[in-house]
Amino acid sequence: MHDLHALHRPLGSTGLLVSPLGLGTVKLGRDQGVKYPNGFTIPDDHEARRLLDLARELGINLLDTAPAYGISEQRLGPLLRGQRQDWVIVSKVGEEFDNGLSHFDFSKAHTRRSVERSLKRLETDYIDLVLVHSNGDDLSILRDEAVYETLAELKQAGLVRGFGFSGKTVEGGLQALEHGDCAMVTYNLGEQQELPVLDYAARHAKGILIKKALASGHICLESGVDPVRASFELIFAHPGVGSAIVGTINPLHLAHNVAMAAEVIMGTTIGNTAQGE
Repeated sequence: MHDLHALHRPLGSTGLLVSPLGLGTVKLGRDQGVKYPNGFTIPDDHEARRLLDLARELGINLLDTAPAYGISEQRLGPLLRGQRQDWVIVSKVGEEFDNGLSHFDFSKAHTRRSVERSLKRLETDYIDLVLVHSNGDDLSILRDEAVYETLAELKQAGLVRGFGFSGKTVEGGLQALEHGDCAMVTYNLGEQQELPVLDYAARHAKGILIKKALASGHICLESGVDPVRASFELIFAHPGVGSAIVGTINPLHLAHNVAMAAEVIMGTTIGNTAQGE
């Protein structure tokens, strides 16, 4: 099995069914201020469409974007015309990226304006999941309540199907899940500090998306061990994980990641079934 069509799973109790790998789209919209080991060229529309078509063929239905990803949202709108029902779209609020610099705004007014702008850019009347793009001061953002309250109102109005938090601390992740639907956390071979957030999500049927699953392309292991396999074995062994976001724009890498994820998940499932008998 080399695709993910049969492996879609619930994202906590959001009601969303997601592929175990999602496609990150920062590289469709921004090449400044990104933490990748090698430079890259932003794909043109033809290349971007081929990448999205391949992702869909391979059973990926989850797309991760954000206003802070340069022109990613503006490009996805036209590229996804006629395909809205095929995709679970995750976007963000809170971080803006202008002239090579990030700035943050978690106010009620900006949150509402940001979601309305994302809806226009993505040419859709709802976004499946909106996450707060934290600046690292997770607890202060959540304590203020403005951004979460606004997202809850937008969910009530049907403009957003679920909301949550992309943070940087265990405390932030736990608090975010208590009052939201999903957390996006860093979890990879080199960084596992946010494991308690995954554990909490598994116990309380909350959604978890993994960012930096492959450490933004920096992973490197001793020879003889496939670092992608080792990464996916770690991630998909945890019952709290809904999906891991990979940001490749290389079709071969994407196909390899999908095949490896399918192999690891099927192996895990078979192993777990065998243990249960």
